Amino acid sequence: MKYDFVVPCLMGTESLAADELRYHGFGDVETENGRVVFVGDMAECARANILLRCGERVLLRLASFEARTFEELFQGVRAIAWEDLIGRDDAFPVKGYSLESQLHSVPACQSIVKKAVVERLKEHHGVQWLEESGDRYQIQFALNRDRAEIFLDTSGEPLYKRGYKQQSNIATIRETLAASMVKLARYRGREDFIDPFCGSGTIAIEAAMASLNIMPGIRRSFDCEQWGFYDVRVFDDLREEYREGERREKLPIVAVDIDPECVAITKENARRAGVGDCIEVRRGDALKLEYPAERATLITNPPYGQRMLDVEQARGLYRGLGKRTAKLEGLKKYIITSDPQFETCFGRKADKKRKLYNGMIRCDLYMYFKSSGR
Repeated sequence: MKYDFVVPCLMGTESLAADELRYHGFGDVETENGRVVFVGDMAECARANILLRCGERVLLRLASFEARTFEELFQGVRAIAWEDLIGRDDAFPVKGYSLESQLHSVPACQSIVKKAVVERLKEHHGVQWLEESGDRYQIQFALNRDRAEIFLDTSGEPLYKRGYKQQSNIATIRETLAASMVKLARYRGREDFIDPFCGSGTIAIEAAMASLNIMPGIRRSFDCEQWGFYDVRVFDDLREEYREGERREKLPIVAVDIDPECVAITKENARRAGVGDCIEVRRGDALKLEYPAERATLITNPPYGQRMLDVEQARGLYRGLGKRTAKLEGLKKYIITSDPQFETCFGRKADKKRKLYNGMIRCDLYMYFKSSGR
């Protein structure tokens, strides 16, 4: 059976997630504001959960309808054939949000959605009480300009939780954002790579996983693996197939941080990700490093002056990094920060900028890939 699936994305990464889906042969892929949609069966849903590097989760869209009143919301949700999806004893918590809609109270909408599902299931099963002690089916609703969309969350934990990062520093970058930066830099593992402010190692690890064809979701589980309305053995088959396609080799990827605790965290995270023996992790000062000069890529998430250091300290790092790398014409640089004065501090206008969000922090990715003319 074919379903509509929705993949929420960090703002600015929608086209990257869409490119991933098209590259892997998904059908009817469309890009929307803050998300990507595609059509497929539950096997395609399993594939998307395992292989998507840039998407945040995979939602199965069950309905879309106008809902300006609680009665319209109730009847729209009750019309869904929940009995074909959720078993008699299964749990079905509800969460969601409302934007620019007459039904603006999220708790009230939660109650209405829950009541509609309960009434439908009670009638179908001929019972007065639902235990909700079985497998978990997370229901989500979205109200946007009086239009309701109803979903089942197939992922459970968000897709950026790959399973390898049990420890992190205080200013860690989300795995999906790191993967997006690697994709924007078009890094394939064939040239030198350095992250001089590696923190928890996320950017270097994501670069290594992509280069070695290690699927981001292969080491974790998903809520829909427990669901009863399709053959969940597809997950085992896909994991076996994808493991056969992985490579294990030493890569020219170096992760550096001045903090020895960050170095230790990065080494452990890389080991858990399966790339511990594929990349180099070491302690070093970003402003004193010898950077590769030819056919090399630098991707980094330096301090912004918000969670680490203050603004002037962060800008001092930008100035120092700019001076240290200014004459290295063969070094492409991709630096993300929320500081609007970055280019002034770095000493050069970016060849291209892209607006991205690091969690709730609005940032720009400053991209330097052309000769400076110096």
